[in-house]
Amino acid sequence: MKKYIVITTINEPTEAIIKFSEMKDWELIIVGDLKTPHDSYKNIRCSYFSPKLQESLYPKISKIIGWNTSVRRNLGFIEAYNRGADIIALTDDDNIPYDFWGQNMMIGKEVTLDYWTTSNKVFDPLFVTDHPHLWHRGYPITDVGKRNAYYSEDGIKIKPLIQVDLWDGNPDVDALERMIFDISDIKLRIDWPFCTNKISPFDSQNTFISRDLIKYFMLISGVGRVDDIWGSYLLQMTYKSDNPYIVYSRPSVYQKRNEHDLLDDFNLEVYGYNNTTKFLNKTLDKYSSIMETYAVYQSYFN
Repeated sequence: MKKYIVITTINEPTEAIIKFSEMKDWELIIVGDLKTPHDSYKNIRCSYFSPKLQESLYPKISKIIGWNTSVRRNLGFIEAYNRGADIIALTDDDNIPYDFWGQNMMIGKEVTLDYWTTSNKVFDPLFVTDHPHLWHRGYPITDVGKRNAYYSEDGIKIKPLIQVDLWDGNPDVDALERMIFDISDIKLRIDWPFCTNKISPFDSQNTFISRDLIKYFMLISGVGRVDDIWGSYLLQMTYKSDNPYIVYSRPSVYQKRNEHDLLDDFNLEVYGYNNTTKFLNKTLDKYSSIMETYAVYQSYFN
């Protein structure tokens, strides 16, 4: 089985990148951007995907996405797929993997999971952790106070196609939460891996996607700090199934968060606050620009 890790960065090799580069049975693709110190990756065990190579291999999608954006990672997904990846891990340069990272892989295996449902349109995976006051970045902000979840004693058996491992340290919550709560050294705990029958957000920080579904996941340009979350919603609205296919599992990384300005983050999240519910409720043909880019993106998957 071929397994790839895809990261985009503008930094020198970080502690996380070095650890990922040392992962046995995994290949690492670093997607460079214009600000990336290219030469610093010559001595790292990775495939450095330079801007020049990106433009050469995937010119149309490269031009549409543009530069100086984490959305460049889309080109890494295409490249990993075309190299034969069976599983593609999405992560960031500040998510430090634990020693067991990538070892409890459930994709394609029949597993018994806890099963949660909700009367809300969207299920919030953080609501069923030991920190239910937090909500996942990109969860519809107007629904935070109305969240609910109902547990099935019977559980469920599925073969996941996507595995979302959670995160310790600085979990993936929005800037508003960071202003209200102490988000500094959190340990998220769940009783058992779980799934849901509803649309649910996942990010590009610690997620594993099967080869069959990667072409349905695309980071979306022009939507601020919900580019990956809207990508997760887009996948679920496009790839529909009667059975759950996303599993949420215990944290396998510690996020040692890069320096952020919370007000800048907040301003970049306002678009999501105002538009996520609309995006979820409208038909996708109302978002012609997104869907045109999506069609170009998918054309690169053979």
